[in-house]
Amino acid sequence: MFQTFDATTHPEQGPPRLAALRGEMAKEGLTGFLVPRADAYQGEYVAPRDERLAWLTGFTGSAGFAAILPDIAGIFVDGRYRVQVKAQTASVYAPVNWPEIALDAWLRDHLQKGRIGFDPWLHTKSEIEALAKTLAGGDISLHPTDNLIDRIWKDRPDPAPGEIRGHPLTLAGEPSSAKRRRLADSLNKAGQAAAVLTLPDSICWLLNIRGRDIARIPIVQAFAILHADARVTLFTDPGKTREASSDHDTEIVPISEFTARLATLPGPVRVDPKTAPLAVSRVLEAAGIEVAWEEDPCILPKACKNAAEIAATTEAHLRDGAAMVEFLAWLDAETPRARLTEIDVVKALEGFRRATNALCDISFDTISGAGPNGAIVHYRVTEKTNRRIGAGELLLVDSGGQYLDGTTDVTRTIAVGTPSADQRACFTRVLRGMIAISMARWPKGLAGRDLDALARIALWQAGQDYDHGTGHGVGTFLNVHEGPQRLSRGSEVPLQPGMILSNEPGYYREGQFGIRIENLVVVAPAPALPDGDARDMLRFDTLTLVPIDRRLIEPDQLSMSERNWLNAYHAEVRQQIGPRVSSDALTWLQIATAAI
Repeated sequence: MFQTFDATTHPEQGPPRLAALRGEMAKEGLTGFLVPRADAYQGEYVAPRDERLAWLTGFTGSAGFAAILPDIAGIFVDGRYRVQVKAQTASVYAPVNWPEIALDAWLRDHLQKGRIGFDPWLHTKSEIEALAKTLAGGDISLHPTDNLIDRIWKDRPDPAPGEIRGHPLTLAGEPSSAKRRRLADSLNKAGQAAAVLTLPDSICWLLNIRGRDIARIPIVQAFAILHADARVTLFTDPGKTREASSDHDTEIVPISEFTARLATLPGPVRVDPKTAPLAVSRVLEAAGIEVAWEEDPCILPKACKNAAEIAATTEAHLRDGAAMVEFLAWLDAETPRARLTEIDVVKALEGFRRATNALCDISFDTISGAGPNGAIVHYRVTEKTNRRIGAGELLLVDSGGQYLDGTTDVTRTIAVGTPSADQRACFTRVLRGMIAISMARWPKGLAGRDLDALARIALWQAGQDYDHGTGHGVGTFLNVHEGPQRLSRGSEVPLQPGMILSNEPGYYREGQFGIRIENLVVVAPAPALPDGDARDMLRFDTLTLVPIDRRLIEPDQLSMSERNWLNAYHAEVRQQIGPRVSSDALTWLQIATAAI
């Protein structure tokens, strides 16, 4: 439950594995080798056999990469993982603050000249072209090769057996045949013969299927080709398809035949330069097939949930909210006894979700960080790091569930005992940022980058901030992190009705505590206001209904509109969740949601 596989939990394995990799680099005449977190499907969550970065270094974060040179091995991580990477890796690895320090600059600092190897199945065209451009004019060059990690990983796990199941039309809201015709029409209008699909969530959405290839994420690891006549060729293990839906006219082909079939396609063939492995376009170009560089045609339609999907995930969030209330009531009763550990919290919360009899899986490994562990943004408790939850600490719990009707993701920070004035002040600033996003109205056409600052202003005014985006996209019984929409400084994708995002500002003080408050929200049309003009406006509707710890709030720091929002939110939680919980939890809920 707490680690992907045992090999990642032993930093002492790092030096011999690094030495073995450098030996393979020397055999190939390479000065360096890139080790990304990604697999061939460019997923954030990867199968055990694709945990190459973790196997080599011990670092288990869900984002990052390594650059291995003869005399230094850099691990590039963003602000979420800078505490974690130091704790998980041996001294032979040098953490690099990314993106502040770019890979090209780091390479030039450590090499006069050299040949950098990379696996073209694990990097996209955009990624490699951008790096090659920044290295141009020097003596450092990039060279595709087979994966050197796979040569030395002798006990690499087998592929997941998995299975493919049909996703009910009542939950999908649109037949696969209609989706395929709609997207095939766009190919025909563009004069394209086919589109290569390499993102598993795109394929699952298009075909109304789900799988079990990755823990926590109900995807099918597969490639697909959407033809301009609306046929689909699905490349996967045919043995997985026994329970697949008959809603689509799909040819099932072993994944081993993918590259051979690519080479026989008529052109032009649409390929997404930002998501498809570079190897795909190399195969097409070698066969003389014209490549049309455009976005995966499924990405935007998948992101804009239809009415059936929104109704389904709303029900999932009500069910999950009731499980969270049962958990929080239990937690408040147990913490005064001072015997709970972080792992106890993880197990108890999953138990409350399983008690719904509707949980397929948790949507990611639960983050349960007490005191200083809460300051590790994506902390995952292990038997080694597990600590008892003490009085006066903050407990950060970030968790979610995968239900057939929706995917949930909720974070609550809980006071254990009496919080300090400093903890309350910091929490209230984070809360104000979360409320600002919840209350936002904006003109149609704006992107996540245009709203991100709303969540940070209260923190900025106190000289504080957080080193992650304010929100990520979320699927419906698919990926808990799913684009293209985000609330972040770098997101240029216009927000559209039906897009689901997280709203999760935070604040982290290394060695002391972490604070994060997270609700999921869905973009919806904003009703006209009496004094407004005729422009189209959008807003967020909140999906998550779970109490926010009132003991951590400084009411005097809230404006009247912020206080009104919080009281209205808690009234909605009480009204919607109250009928779904036990009598003991209801008593707790009525106190927890009292107006301030």
